Amino acid sequence: MGEEETAAAEPMTETKPLGERDLRVSDDEREHVVGVLQKAIGRGMIDLDEFTERTDRALASRTRGELNAVLADLAGLYHPAAAVAGAPSYAAAPPPGYGGEYPSGRRFELNAKYSSLVRSGPWVVPPEMVVRNKYGSTKLDFTEAQVQSPVVHIELDAKWGSVEVIIPEHAAVDVNSITDVKFGSLEDKTRSNGHMGNPRFVLSGRVHGGSLVIRHPRRGLFG
Repeated sequence: MGEEETAAAEPMTETKPLGERDLRVSDDEREHVVGVLQKAIGRGMIDLDEFTERTDRALASRTRGELNAVLADLAGLYHPAAAVAGAPSYAAAPPPGYGGEYPSGRRFELNAKYSSLVRSGPWVVPPEMVVRNKYGSTKLDFTEAQVQSPVVHIELDAKWGSVEVIIPEHAAVDVNSITDVKFGSLEDKTRSNGHMGNPRFVLSGRVHGGSLVIRHPRRGLFG
């Protein structure tokens, strides 16, 4: 048997090594990219429709390549965990405390499903927002947030997951518009409902199958 016949008789197999872009991403990485998109909308780089579309893509991403593509054209924003070999290098994100403005007359939406939804640190808070989460916990921490108006309207649509709202000592809440609480509870630990405060967070909507807790920032180790 000749060399050509021997070569033809041997099956050709080729294994393609996995690159950085082929690695699977976690829920934390997806949620972090959503936070980066939040900065982008605060800087006017994308509008609300683009934010919603990109958020859906980020939450549906399975690999780092797919996740990085959500941010690929946003110069100045970077997510190290979603970096792809050979992708363009981006400058560092703006320092904490950067302010931005949301378009007036439009409600900002946060959406999650089967995952934790967290907003904390120096994030920009619009005058009106809708928060939807199903089968996942939600935490909105306004302690260091940049609130753009004296009154913030927050519509909740939480199903089978707890909601925690943290407000500064000088702020107040209004929970009188939350009339639909099923298989759960509502607890205002700040005791500020209906009182004067700045800013004032007006909560509405529904909470099914989970607790809604409103509190001040914890003080010290046992606060």
